Amino acid sequence: MWAYVVRRLVVGVVLLLGVSLVTFALFFAAPADQAKAACGKTCTQAQVEITERALGYDKPVVVQWGKFVKGLVVGRSFPDDKALEKTNPELITKCDAPCLGYSKNRGTTVNELIADAAPVSISLAVVAVIIWLVLGVGLGIIAAVTKGTLIDRGLVGLTLVIYAFPTFFIGFFFLKFMAIRWKIFDIPSYVSIADGGVGAWLSGLLLPSFTLALVFLASYVRMTRAFVLESMGEDYIRTARAKGLKGRTVLFKHALRAALTPLVTMTGIDFGTLLGGAVITEQVFGYNGLGKLTVTASNFQDLPTLVGVVLVAGAFVILANIIVDIAYAFIDPRVRIG
Repeated sequence: MWAYVVRRLVVGVVLLLGVSLVTFALFFAAPADQAKAACGKTCTQAQVEITERALGYDKPVVVQWGKFVKGLVVGRSFPDDKALEKTNPELITKCDAPCLGYSKNRGTTVNELIADAAPVSISLAVVAVIIWLVLGVGLGIIAAVTKGTLIDRGLVGLTLVIYAFPTFFIGFFFLKFMAIRWKIFDIPSYVSIADGGVGAWLSGLLLPSFTLALVFLASYVRMTRAFVLESMGEDYIRTARAKGLKGRTVLFKHALRAALTPLVTMTGIDFGTLLGGAVITEQVFGYNGLGKLTVTASNFQDLPTLVGVVLVAGAFVILANIIVDIAYAFIDPRVRIG
């Protein structure tokens, strides 16, 4: 089992290095003047050249990537100037490992920007995945058990109608009507558990997380229904029934367990994607998560921040897939042999 986990972790690290290299090639090999964008529109040519040298943009992309990878392992200093570090150490910004870069636009390290934004996106993703799993799997089971009835058709049809609405529409509806006009909920605002406790944290996340959950709900209802129905037709299910097991035991202990593998795959991919930042939802509700950070960095051409966010998002997706692989090994021991 441990050998299987180690193999998956090694593959994940290699994939992450590949993601970082591709990201650098796409962003920093572009023809745009990165130094001028980092320095600002009012900078003189001399200031742009100083910025270019200080941030290392005058080096080849491969060299920049090598320093970036080195910073991930041992950390970096910005600007990368040994003479300045000796004469004026107060002008040097230290970035501890794993260093994701330095944002000249914000005047701080990318690590600090992501550290401020990541808890918001992680909180939204965690609450959203709990909501859509509970509702999606639960309603999918009900639809499977009541196959062909009005309840089955109503549940599947309702989830498809909800799925047809775009995320920004659902978010604006919840914000404008549920919170502002009807005052059923307080206007959402993110409060960390350390500042307001679990209750305030969950209350601030409910509407935006429910917005995200509704987007995924239809897929989980339909897939759960399909997988449970497929499992219910297997020979071992008929054998279990022939032995006199109760219908609830057959459903939850045998049929649902067989349907877990594809659902785990879906959950891992969707959860990893959400951890990278729910751009539209964070914009609608004004949450300063990774999605909003990405939009702001794009508007100001803040490439180091974009690279950091892309790498973190990629790490979330890779980590989610590793967790899915490990979950497979527990659900089906035959996977460990592969």
